[in-house]
Amino acid sequence: MTSSKVIPRQESRLRHDPALPLLAIDEPPPYAVLNPDGTSPYLLLCEHASNRIPRALGDLGLPEAERRRHIAWDIGVSALSQHLSRTLDAPLFMTNYSRLVIDCNRPLHVSSAIPEVSETTEIPGNRDLTDAERQQRIDTLFTPYAEAVARRLDRMQAAGKRPIVVGIHSFTPVYFGRQRPWHAGILYGKATDFGRTLIDGLQTDAALTIGDNEPYNIHPDEDYTVPVHADARGLAGALIEVRHDLIDTLAGVQEWGERLTRRLAGALKEHAG
Repeated sequence: MTSSKVIPRQESRLRHDPALPLLAIDEPPPYAVLNPDGTSPYLLLCEHASNRIPRALGDLGLPEAERRRHIAWDIGVSALSQHLSRTLDAPLFMTNYSRLVIDCNRPLHVSSAIPEVSETTEIPGNRDLTDAERQQRIDTLFTPYAEAVARRLDRMQAAGKRPIVVGIHSFTPVYFGRQRPWHAGILYGKATDFGRTLIDGLQTDAALTIGDNEPYNIHPDEDYTVPVHADARGLAGALIEVRHDLIDTLAGVQEWGERLTRRLAGALKEHAG
């Protein structure tokens, strides 16, 4: 009689057989497109819109409190992105699953694409993944979103437009125990003129502290959206980062939505000129 390893219930619940679909038929698709016929040259991207985890992966071994934290999503950006899509008449592409499952703004070769630790929190469901498990997440969630964005940019350029790629993000007020001083930040790579235009416009409000490539900067080993969808195509592109405690209420979303609408609309006129 042979013996077999008995997998503890918790460990078993975190594992998923990649021979089976990652998403059930009644779960949302990998991404959503809002205002697909928007006429603006802006293409809005929201890669961290949701903290949803596919049912096949359980809760990744995390309690609900951790899954509601910023490590799982960018708090407030779903509502803010939708506000901007309406006011700018811009198409918006949003991912439907947590960046803890796979981060659609990370190059696939970096460890943070499927993090085993986020800030100081271990992610048990991401430990010791097989190549097949990793590839399934890429094929199911990352690639469909990235290719859909690329197709839309191709179509816009083929139609004679010159798209401007803008990712909408938020950041936590405290990171590794350090208070961050910025209300918002503009992150950019090669599109320095566009980035500075956004920063200069926001800095006209003396009450605001605006980061110039802060609290992060764009790097091809840490970012996907700007290096691939904007810089590699020779297009203007940037990420807008708003501190999440400023947009975690409807009033905050309204305030920042109106502020960013004015600035993006103004930048569009300056960029076109």
